This record gives sequence, structure tokens and C-alpha cells, in this order.
Amino acid sequence: MAHILIVDDDKAIRQTLKVYFQQHGFKVSSAGTAEEGAALAFASNIDAIVSDIRLPGKDGLWLLREIKQHRPQCPVIMITAFHDLEMTVVAMQGGATDYVPKPIDLDELDAAVKRAVSRKSGTAGAALALGPQEASHSKIVGQSFAMKEVFKSIALVAQSRVTVMILGESGTGKELVARAVHDASNERQSPYIAVNCAALVENLLESELFGHERGAFTGAVSAHKGKIEQAGEGTLFLDEIAELSPAMQGKLLRILEEREYSPVGSTQIKKSKARFVAATNVKLEDRVASGGFREDLYYRLNVAVIHLPPLRERRNDIPLLVEFLLKKANRDLQRSIRRVSGEAMTCLQAYSWPGNVRQLENVLLKAIVMERSDTLTTDHLHPEIVCHSRGVVEPPQGTSGASGEAFVSLRILERDYIVRVLNSTRWHKGKACQILGISRPRLERRIREFDLTAPDDSEKD
Repeated sequence: MAHILIVDDDKAIRQTLKVYFQQHGFKVSSAGTAEEGAALAFASNIDAIVSDIRLPGKDGLWLLREIKQHRPQCPVIMITAFHDLEMTVVAMQGGATDYVPKPIDLDELDAAVKRAVSRKSGTAGAALALGPQEASHSKIVGQSFAMKEVFKSIALVAQSRVTVMILGESGTGKELVARAVHDASNERQSPYIAVNCAALVENLLESELFGHERGAFTGAVSAHKGKIEQAGEGTLFLDEIAELSPAMQGKLLRILEEREYSPVGSTQIKKSKARFVAATNVKLEDRVASGGFREDLYYRLNVAVIHLPPLRERRNDIPLLVEFLLKKANRDLQRSIRRVSGEAMTCLQAYSWPGNVRQLENVLLKAIVMERSDTLTTDHLHPEIVCHSRGVVEPPQGTSGASGEAFVSLRILERDYIVRVLNSTRWHKGKACQILGISRPRLERRIREFDLTAPDDSEKD
């Protein structure tokens, strides 16, 4: 029987997790402080530890360091309500086996514990003190499960010099992730250089990457140091990698395989120590199959892969993104938008966002410029976004209905009514169930199905 240790200052959480894991066949001990947890871990044969990060006195990161120093074989899973990229990087690079945010999904935590117990790695992670002041990647916003996985991937791949491929639709923030990988690495003091492979014609891109000698071509009046050399031992980010010509693909392959290249117009062989991070919004497998992309280069790039989810698959992150983008826009435009109306937020969360976060930012900027009050409303959102959220569709051509009016789906009517009731009760679920005439489990299912999020000042009962 595997023995796990729960460390959390919330007695109710400790008891809930203890009962849950005992029912699933584990022996369970618990502690309310990091010091007590460390004492139990050193005195008992613990197979895995589940610890909150925020604890009174010494925190969970202190406990993590103690465990990794004295019991490196013991896996540690961190849980916290403060689930952001910086904390994930610190925890994962400090040696945590996994990272689970609050409110805790018991199925997710159960799977993490079972994975930890089954593999029980003997490799101790190297602690990394990464303060918020060092982290420019704080612009990556998200608390959804999909983004938590992205944060963990960033923390893990940053620990080595492995080539990284970032996949995601246009506007999902691939360059932000590339920068985050650099900033979380041991080479974060070295240069970070970004190149858009689709922005330059082939001969200019070759010169931009590899550099050139004086007189190498018309207009080359002096020698030029390329981006690869400028990157040094830092990071070279190649955006839109799928747009490279076949000739450039071959030259990039040589760098990745041999770490060698020659400037344009030179026979000198130079060495590169840079880490390469590539990104694309297309399926490279399809390009390989059609002959548009070299298969050997594809495998060289496809070593460590980070998938960025589209915004429509992480709608719960939209309020956080809106808050972040509003603060940024207020600062840049010298405006003072303080809040977003409930209807406007509902519209923003319901829209499918084909342009992802970049489109969301553009929509907010336009609305902020036009808004004269301190509250962002639907008045200045694009009509398509407002109509989409209300489920409004035009009558089919050839039919006018009774008066040619637009229609709303029953599903949207149900969603909007549930939102109205929840807001009117300040998200007191007991009161909402009484008004709606449904059971608590059914309300919970509808909240998950409609991807609804309670405001910070709600009663949440």
C-alpha cells in the first residue's frame, strides 16, 4: 500500500483529501505546516507528498527543497491557488513532480499521485531561484488546465539546451512562450533574438541569419554579423518556420546537426552555441507529406514540442486576459477603464475568437478608444461578437417568418437565464437552485457545460 503525505494549512482540505485517497487504497498522513510535513517525511517511509505552496511560516517551496535535499527519491506534487507561470517554473525546476491548481480537480490530482507513485523517480531537480523581477514572461496569462500544461512544459524544456518547437494558431502567443523558455533557462542573461522567416525574401533572410562579408552581394558595403552569431549562447527564435525555402531548410539542418554555418560570401566556418526555438501555425506533417518541408529537418526541430491551445478552448481564461489587456491598454492609451459589464464579458467569453488573443486585444483596444465612461459595455464591441453570444441568427433565405425577426436558440436562452439568476444571487448556488427549480448537481453540470465563471465578489455557496 503506497503511503502519501498531504501538507495543507486548510484542515477541511486535508481531511477531504485524506478520506478520498484512503478510499482509493492509499495510506495517508497529513500535516498543517511545512515543518511538520518535513518531520513526517523524514520519519516515515513516504511514497509521495502532496503539498500546498502557500503555507504559514515556511512555505511549500521550502518543503520541496528540504525533500529534494534529504529524500530526493520522494516525488512532490505542488498544489496552490496561486497558479501562474512564475510559480510553476519555480516549483517544477525546483524538483516538483507535478503541479495542480486550486480549486483541486480530484481526478487530476489522483492521476498525478498515481503517476508519481508508479515511477518514483530518483533524479533530484536543480533548484532555481527565479524572482518575479526576472520574469518578462509574466505576460502569459492563464489558469486553465491547458495553460497549466503549457507552463509546466516551459519549465521543463528550459532546463536543457534542447531544440523546442512551439505549435499553435496565429495569435495564440507563440513568441511569448519562446521568450518564456529563454527567461526560465540558465542562459537568460544571454541574448534572445527573434527572426520572422516569412518576413524576408530568401537572400535577405540568409544574410540576416548567417551574416555576410563585405562585397558578398550588391549593397554589401560592410561586413554584417548575422542573428545566429548575435544570439551567442542565448536563444534564436525562428517564427513561421514552415515558410523557409528548401535551400534555407538545408542550411538550417546543417546548423542543427553540425552546429556549423558560413556567412554569405565567406568560406569561414563558424560555430553556433545558440538554442533554437521554432514556431509555426501550420501542420508541418502535412508539409512534409506534400514535399514542402524536409522530413529530416522536421525531426530535428520536433524534439521538445509545446502546444498552445486556441482561445476558444480556454474560455475561462478570458476574464484574466481581459483584465490584463485592459490594464495594458489603460497604461498605453492613458485611459481609465475600470470594469467590464456582465453582458460584455458574456459576449467576450461566448465568441469563438478565430484570431485568438491577438484578436481579443485588438477588439478591446478599439472598444476602449471609443468608450467614454469607465465601464466597457457591448456598445463598442463588434456586432458579430455581440450577436454570436446571444445566439442570434438570420432567418434562412426565402423565409421571412412572422416578421423577419432574428431568432435565439433555446440553449442560449437557458444559458442567459442561468447567468442572470446566478448574478442576481451573487452566485449563491443554493438560492439559484431554488429559483431555477433544479438540483445542485444539475446546476453544477450546466455551469461546466456553459463554461461559466463566478466573479470574485460572489458568495459561491
